[in-house]
Amino acid sequence: MVNTDNIRNIVLLGHAGSGKTSLAESILHKTGASNRLGSVDEKTSICDFLDEEKEHQHSLGSAVVHAEHAGKLLNIIDTPGSPDFIGPAIKAIPAAETAVIVISATAGIETNTRKLSALVAEAEMPRIIVVNKIDADNIDLPGLLKNIQESFGSQCRCANLPAADKGSVIDCIENESGDSPLMDVAQAHTELIESVIEADDDLMESYLGGEDISAEKIAAVFVEALKAGTLVPIVFTNARKEIGVTELLDIIAKYTPSPTQAAPTKLKSGEESTDLAADPAAPLAGLVFRTAFDPRSNMKYSTIRLFSGTIKSDTNLLRNDEKKGIRPGHILKSQGGENNEVDAGIAGDIITLAKVDELKTGDLIHDGKAAGGFVQPPVPEPMYSLALEPASRGDEQKISSALDKLCEEDPCFKIKRDQQTKELVASGLGDLHLRVMLEKMENRSKLSVNTKEPKIPYRETITTKAEGHYRHKKQTGGAGQFGEVYLRVEPTERGADPALEFSWDIFGGSIPRQFEPAVAKGINEVMLNGVVAGFPLQDVKVSIYDGKHHPVDSKEVAFRAAGREAFKDGVLKAKPVLLEPIVNIEVTIPAENVGDITGDLSSKRGRVLGQDTLPGNIIVIKAQVPLAEVAQYNSQLKSVTGGRGSYSMTLSHYELVPSNVQQQIVAQYAKKKESD
Repeated sequence: MVNTDNIRNIVLLGHAGSGKTSLAESILHKTGASNRLGSVDEKTSICDFLDEEKEHQHSLGSAVVHAEHAGKLLNIIDTPGSPDFIGPAIKAIPAAETAVIVISATAGIETNTRKLSALVAEAEMPRIIVVNKIDADNIDLPGLLKNIQESFGSQCRCANLPAADKGSVIDCIENESGDSPLMDVAQAHTELIESVIEADDDLMESYLGGEDISAEKIAAVFVEALKAGTLVPIVFTNARKEIGVTELLDIIAKYTPSPTQAAPTKLKSGEESTDLAADPAAPLAGLVFRTAFDPRSNMKYSTIRLFSGTIKSDTNLLRNDEKKGIRPGHILKSQGGENNEVDAGIAGDIITLAKVDELKTGDLIHDGKAAGGFVQPPVPEPMYSLALEPASRGDEQKISSALDKLCEEDPCFKIKRDQQTKELVASGLGDLHLRVMLEKMENRSKLSVNTKEPKIPYRETITTKAEGHYRHKKQTGGAGQFGEVYLRVEPTERGADPALEFSWDIFGGSIPRQFEPAVAKGINEVMLNGVVAGFPLQDVKVSIYDGKHHPVDSKEVAFRAAGREAFKDGVLKAKPVLLEPIVNIEVTIPAENVGDITGDLSSKRGRVLGQDTLPGNIIVIKAQVPLAEVAQYNSQLKSVTGGRGSYSMTLSHYELVPSNVQQQIVAQYAKKKESD
């Protein structure tokens, strides 16, 4: 069994097309873990094993593979690079000690790379930057190096440099001389050593005193420099031609922290936190960071990073704070889509369990001696939505079950039944995200849906005080129905909770108290369905102050109808209006697109609130804009920025709809009501 000290866990992060999967395939081939070099283009990749990944030619979820190099077990998590599939990448970050940020030499630092790098830096995680595709034509490596240091800090130092023929790399850790078209090897060596020794005060003092620092001393403090963040090594590769890959493997095996060397992972329980010891003999604690379903067998796989303890097939496993035990069954090591059984999983390792349906991504698994949860980086809230309708009648239940499984696989894919619009709404991070998830459902479950834009959840309210009255009188042969209600309505503060403030102000028994619930029920029906365009009412106060009843004919049904119609009467007199949801939007774009985006947001009735400048000539524009104007913003932003822009939205508040827009919405509602 492998020793915890000899495990290295790395997560490959970066934008789509940077070559993360190609790098993982090259590592597997170089180490002998695979007997041929897998290719994304040729659809032979071990990491991209799903049919949809082969079809789209990029990763859609994280994949776990392993290899051995220089006596170390390397667990490698290959993650998606498309902004639409950032969720699984974010969930994989806590499972590794070291993040390998892959940047394409042709495309430079792209949107997803910046987002993921920021999360890694926030987690104070050791990083290596890989500049891939160094064989490409017309690349500006000096400009890219400058951009990397401007974006991620001066601690980014070259650990090797590409040779003039781009067919090899020159080590800058031990070499003090050499020639590279990028920069002088001696200069790179000096800068690297100075960043390393910053992590050790005694070594820094010796260095400043003119003492020669041995390679052994540098190696001894290198891991500490990575952990302290004084050094972020930059290495150069051409993954498809396997150039620089062995040198990267040497750095990972020799200089990145093992689970025992890394800062201990913490479990938080309320205000208290507990350090987990990376010790196989300690109590068991692990994080479920990946959930996947086999597309053919529909079998569920849960991939777990073990932080402490040991797990075997007969371990009594507990999930979060639940008391019911789980039998894990076979302990598996994943190699892409293949899973091979092992005797046990130990602290520091990554293992997979099959057919344990109770487990969910983000869960703590333990043996009863751990409590709390893991602090995890936040995933973006899905704001791009489509309403779904089954293509075949009777498929509703099957579709719901299939969608639930997709939600388990991707934390940024959400399904909800909108109580207001009565629609089944799927939400994701963009058009591609939703199309691929629905494609997965169709391929796996043979279920298809029709999609359309979801209805915007408008609301209705009133703008002035008014009185309402209704007499309900019905005579049908036998006993009749009678109820009469007088009421007042007035607006309350915008966004008030509850939406309706109800008061029963009857004096002298003109309406017996027993009919109060019936009147309230009639009023709530109107609150739910509105009076202007079929949307719920909010911010209304109603006072029932008078009425009449009949000792024989007054019944609940009569006062329910009287309350409903009197309330409608009052609301229609109180100048009702529509309210629309306003969202806070943050748009991250290259600086050259600022004018286009601010102008576009203004044309969408948006208010630009300000902007921040990020390293690398990136601007974040902050604005408030009606949801109706940006519900499908994803494709527009891609068009304007050439795919280099991204955005996030959160609900802010509700505001009055402009009168011309309200007229259009009311006319559409009237037309639909007439056709129904």
